[in-house]
Amino acid sequence: MLEITNLQVRGGTKEILRGINLKVGKGEIHAIMGPNGSGKSTLARALAGHPEIEVTGGSITYNGKDLIEMAPEDRAREGVFMAFQYPVEIPGVNNAYFLKAAINAKRKHQGLPELDAMEFMALVKEKAKILHLDPTLLNRPVNEGFSGGEKKRNEIFQMAVLEPTLAVLDETDSGLDIDALKTVAEGVNAMRSPERAIVVITHYQRLLNYIEPDVVHVLQDGRIVRSGGKDLALHLEEKGYGWIEAEPQLM
Repeated sequence: MLEITNLQVRGGTKEILRGINLKVGKGEIHAIMGPNGSGKSTLARALAGHPEIEVTGGSITYNGKDLIEMAPEDRAREGVFMAFQYPVEIPGVNNAYFLKAAINAKRKHQGLPELDAMEFMALVKEKAKILHLDPTLLNRPVNEGFSGGEKKRNEIFQMAVLEPTLAVLDETDSGLDIDALKTVAEGVNAMRSPERAIVVITHYQRLLNYIEPDVVHVLQDGRIVRSGGKDLALHLEEKGYGWIEAEPQLM
């Protein structure tokens, strides 16, 4: 579903990604870990099409299509979703209106009929149960006045409603207490599907106690330097990243 080949990315005047190679198949969950400044969030932004990120080399293929050539909104309509580390507030736009516009834009792109108000409300009520979401949040402006946990649950709620083919979760566990972390993980696990791929970017192994990845990758100095099973995350939790620097294993 996703194939990244020798991806090189610049942010401003700084080269951040120096040759990323990654393949993610349908139905797989891949976790990307690494120290601060290694390029994890830059990789997420490159997949989403962030305007401040400049791809200077390599390729990203998504479902056989050149992702780099797509505008961010076209990537979203094609089924790419990104949950932000720091979800933005959108004053004056309530959640329900925002989600209805988003899902109908995607359906129109796919040649499907738009959902009417009753169909949409039935859908969001069903999805809200997955995350134990307070229904009153639907009538509040997007993320405005939300706690950190509410913002992250709202991101996963958006993912559940939009049903992306490729979901990129950029440090969704950042700032969450254990109860919010479990709730978010339950939502992500409920979205596992043979037709969906999920890339989880995280600093900490604790999220992977609740979302079991198929593959764990270590990103360091702009490159993936090691890949392995879920045991690799446990090893990182125990020993940190220094042992990888001592024993490089470029993928």
